Amino acid sequence: MLIKNVHINNREQLQSIRITKGKFTQIETTLTPEKGEEVIEGNGNVLLPPFIDSHIHLDATLTAGQPEWNQTGTLFDGIRIWSERKKELSIQDVKDRARKTIYQQLKYGIQFVRSHVDTTDPQLIALQGLLELKDELKKVVELQLVAFPQEGILSFPKGKELLEQSLKEGADVVGGIPHYEFNHFYGADSLKYIVKLAEKYNVLVDVHCDEIDDPATRNLEVLATLAYETGLKDRVTASHTTAMGSYNDAYTYKLFRLLKMSQMNFVSNPLVNMHLGGRFDTYPKRRGLTRVKELTEADINVSFGEDDVKDPWNPLGNGNMLDPLQMGVYAAQLMGYEQLQNSFNYVTYNAAKTLHVSDHYGIAVGLPGNCILLNGKDFYNVLNKHAEVLYNIRSGKIIAKTVPAQSKLYLD
Repeated sequence: MLIKNVHINNREQLQSIRITKGKFTQIETTLTPEKGEEVIEGNGNVLLPPFIDSHIHLDATLTAGQPEWNQTGTLFDGIRIWSERKKELSIQDVKDRARKTIYQQLKYGIQFVRSHVDTTDPQLIALQGLLELKDELKKVVELQLVAFPQEGILSFPKGKELLEQSLKEGADVVGGIPHYEFNHFYGADSLKYIVKLAEKYNVLVDVHCDEIDDPATRNLEVLATLAYETGLKDRVTASHTTAMGSYNDAYTYKLFRLLKMSQMNFVSNPLVNMHLGGRFDTYPKRRGLTRVKELTEADINVSFGEDDVKDPWNPLGNGNMLDPLQMGVYAAQLMGYEQLQNSFNYVTYNAAKTLHVSDHYGIAVGLPGNCILLNGKDFYNVLNKHAEVLYNIRSGKIIAKTVPAQSKLYLD
């Protein structure tokens, strides 16, 4: 396959790229088509590596309104409603809903997904279903599964045993939710348990950490200390960390030293964080977002996730990573021209670091031929108009193609 005349990684220079036997083999200013070679004319559009959703809940996707709608819009009511819905789970139910969402993600240029899977179910039904789906769809999407104890580890019956069993059954990452545990002692102890499991089973760590507006919730400093002292470092991710948006600046200044030493990753979920956050405020009302701009400026890795697609925590969502990205740059005030041009990193290269897939991700000779062609001359315009993903290409094969809609004006 030959892809001609594209702005690779949003660079100004036009280049062409060749994919042979599933890998990038040539990147030049000009390349001539070989006999019988499939050619895609890029027309000066942006070519990026595939989008990555570094945080989603595929086990709960497409369950909004079941058994009731989350009228308060709070995290806690979402957990309560999901606790009822998961009693009706079956392996086929989980697979059918997750497959629909993944297919939608493919249309929007996603090829890498990290999904959290609730382990506070004695039967681990959702995990079984997503493990099967992971294998069935491995040719088109790389799916990482996080063993996620939605209702706590120490605060849920046999929470520790269920979490470990999930790793034995094949989960790729171990997670937690320390701010939902009964008390802050349990929260800290749960993080210590998670890290021990990560070392025992040689898996990554991704914790729902301090997803609350309470400035007294400070599990992040515990997780960062563990990441630093164990040497796990960038194998650890803290998702949400919305309490950081309520920390005072003196404490945050001190905290950032530890965060940089820990080398850990952060995932912000701008759509859902903005929706769930500040729910107990009247005015002034907090954004409910972590300090994305400050983390970025401190050279701490941050990526974005969609988090929820039509479930008890978010009644909307469609699998398009341009949605959380646009919300993120607005809410985090990353609206400078260069910031907008480079914002694709939050859903591409930064996310690849989070998922630990950088060794086989990107556009360079020798890497797998995975890429997306966007309908825009630079990423500023792609983001501004929510441009279509014209081609989603995996290992040199087209897995999704979009023909842009045409609009006509009829004016007197």
